[in-house]
Amino acid sequence: MITVSINGEPRQFPQAISVAAFIEMMGYGGKRIALERNGEIVPRSTFATAQLNDGDKLEIVVAVGGG
Repeated sequence: MITVSINGEPRQFPQAISVAAFIEMMGYGGKRIALERNGEIVPRSTFATAQLNDGDKLEIVVAVGGG
């Protein structure tokens, strides 16, 4: 079991998962998001290989279009 802080809220997962799997699980798939892990931006090109680990702190921003 790992615990990850997401926008300040703790969330538990049964095991380490990829950022890509996390994004799909949280319902952000197909949306324009920016993800910061432990103070560093995670490039979209690494979502499939970057792993979330116990104690990671994530900040997620979803881009909203409009005029």
